Amino acid sequence: AGSDGRASVRTEVHTPVGNLTALDRPAGFTSWHEERLFRSPADYEPLEAMIRDRTYEPTYEKVAQLQDLLGGDGQVRVAIGYSPLQEIIYSLMGLEVFAMEWADNRERVMRLYDALTEDRRKIYPIVAQSPALTANYGGNVTPEVVGVDRFERLILPHYDEAAEVMHQHGKLLGVHFDANTRPLAPGIARSKIDYVEAFTPVPTCDMTVAEARAAWPDKALWINFPSSVHLQSIADIEDMTRQILREAAPGHRFLIGITEDVPEGRWRENFGAILRIVNKHGRVPIAG
Repeated sequence: AGSDGRASVRTEVHTPVGNLTALDRPAGFTSWHEERLFRSPADYEPLEAMIRDRTYEPTYEKVAQLQDLLGGDGQVRVAIGYSPLQEIIYSLMGLEVFAMEWADNRERVMRLYDALTEDRRKIYPIVAQSPALTANYGGNVTPEVVGVDRFERLILPHYDEAAEVMHQHGKLLGVHFDANTRPLAPGIARSKIDYVEAFTPVPTCDMTVAEARAAWPDKALWINFPSSVHLQSIADIEDMTRQILREAAPGHRFLIGITEDVPEGRWRENFGAILRIVNKHGRVPIAG
């Protein structure tokens, strides 16, 4: 436990070239990184050793059991994890440390990136051959952090490579694009992914549903109902739902989801309002 008495989880990694430690604090369905595996340039070598030593084994029976439990009411979606650059930024280093290392030790960062690229290639066929029909490949791509150039050179190619493997087995690949997407939209359009998941429209992020449909006409659009609207009145939530449906018309390959936290005490009435409008106005084909 920490000094405040709350539980934390310490992870220790031992390699022939050095040891690593991390400290994470559980927080509901997620956790906070208090101390990351990477703390200084001395950690590059053991991190690379850890990554290159990883092995993966399928657990297809768990996927099949969950799908049997859901029956026709849902589909199990599996995940590949972050793409290499995203894992470095958000899992191994954190944003501030990554920015300094990118400026001072870019060659070493790219060696980690190369090791993670080979690591991810171990995962693609396992996921593609699973009973699940769909898989997410990371996401949380923040254009203000990675920029368009790094996105198109160092992130998109991994989505395309994974999509090719998935498609060989008749499976679909999507990405959790839950931030601003306007600068990334042309690259997403050219990519081989099948769906854009967690897309969050105006007023929370920077594109409307209509703009997303126009930008990615060949991809399914799986949106997150804009989080900021959950703080507004039920009438406003109903109006936003109507607007989203109009912009999604005729509604093919379109899903409305909730991928972020909803303010405590609001989910029941908010979800009810969204569902009322969807049931009334969301039958395909939707009128524009």
